[in-house]
Amino acid sequence: MKKILFLFSLCLCFACNENISAEAGTTSEENSESIKETDSVPNFGIVIHGGAGTILKENMSDSLENAYKAKLEEAIRTGHEILANGGTALEAVQRTINVMENSPLFNAGKGAVFTNEGTNELDASIMDGETLNAGAVAGVTTIKNPINLAYEVMVNSEHVMLAGKGAERFAQEQGIEIVDPEYFYTENRFKSLQRIKDREKTELDHDGKTAFTDPYIKDSKFGTVGCAALDKNGNLAAGTSTGGMTNKRYTRIGDAPIIGAGTYANNKTCAVSSTGWGEFFIRGMVAHDISAMMEYKGVRLQEAASEVIQEKIPDLGGDGGIIAIDHEGNVAMEFNTAGMYRAKMNRKGELEIGIYGE
Repeated sequence: MKKILFLFSLCLCFACNENISAEAGTTSEENSESIKETDSVPNFGIVIHGGAGTILKENMSDSLENAYKAKLEEAIRTGHEILANGGTALEAVQRTINVMENSPLFNAGKGAVFTNEGTNELDASIMDGETLNAGAVAGVTTIKNPINLAYEVMVNSEHVMLAGKGAERFAQEQGIEIVDPEYFYTENRFKSLQRIKDREKTELDHDGKTAFTDPYIKDSKFGTVGCAALDKNGNLAAGTSTGGMTNKRYTRIGDAPIIGAGTYANNKTCAVSSTGWGEFFIRGMVAHDISAMMEYKGVRLQEAASEVIQEKIPDLGGDGGIIAIDHEGNVAMEFNTAGMYRAKMNRKGELEIGIYGE
């Protein structure tokens, strides 16, 4: 009888263990499938800036702050929707920047600042991280959306950069929208030019020395716009557009249209758009330097961005910031000024908008 009970107990234990193992196996398999399902969703993301400088909460009205946040959100959601639907990083960068170029809030397109001669001279660049192809325009005065012309230079010419009247002739051949220079006139930008002339000094786009005199931050100087994106195919792209420096002379060109300084993208590393004191960003080749540090030193995006913006550029005497995204979807929004208009969105649709140095 004892032997029978013992054998029965053994059989019962074996059956229970089989049950538990089977259940455990099913659970593990289900978890594995769940993980695979999550991993199978292609990663993508987007990050933008609307300029960096001495942007302080105490000098910003609630209505103006809300206007900036609303436009930043509109812009980044435009690009995010393109990426979510399987569109390319290049398209997302273009269309996102178009939203900011069409707004008078930013120093790009419609809101471009005035030169010493009372005109508007616009610059832009774009780069494809998959092919390392790039296009740029400088000193154009009749192009509604300079980033679109930069794209056409990249895909429909053998060149990288076109400038001035030649760039505008090329724009007409490509069917790019041309506007009367009066389109770029905004009262606050024009008044900023007059105040600067009254002070008889050249005021840099991101110079921190001038006192605030109206609700437009620093005489509306902070507004270079940029975007960097990673699409579902794993391709990176970046673009930058600007009106440059208020009261600039001699067709001055900053870093925005310079590939490697204002814009850079490489699928091996990251996509970067810069905003700051252009002369120093050109000397430091900021956008490319961040990518090069990642490629040659093997450092992560945030580490590279921090070293370049917090150490290298200040050592040269410049200031400003960058936004960037790497081939894994990691984002950096680094600046050494009091603030930077910025926003980012990941594949989950999580949105983060910032203005001040918070």
